[in-house]
Amino acid sequence: MDEITAQELKERLAHQNKMQLVDVREPEEFEICNIGGELIPLGELSKQANRIRRDVPVVVICHHGFRSAQAINYLSQRLGFDNLLNLKGGIHAWATQIDPTMAVY
Repeated sequence: MDEITAQELKERLAHQNKMQLVDVREPEEFEICNIGGELIPLGELSKQANRIRRDVPVVVICHHGFRSAQAINYLSQRLGFDNLLNLKGGIHAWATQIDPTMAVY
């Protein structure tokens, strides 16, 4: 599985590289802190997979990187996606390494 670090994601976002962010946490978690993107909770993934692009890199985000890894496994094995990156350490890594003002939980 391909991964991207919080620092690498920050650099890509700063250079406005085309990509899609997909957050697979629950809505309550997304409200606490997020870096934008599409909210598609893991349990809704099979119903909402059509919202995920295939023409640009897609960074999949969760709290620590475990649910996003599950999402990537499902999307790649079941639906043939080959453009997915797991945010290593999840939103927690983003909060601790990139944006210390972000709420953590």
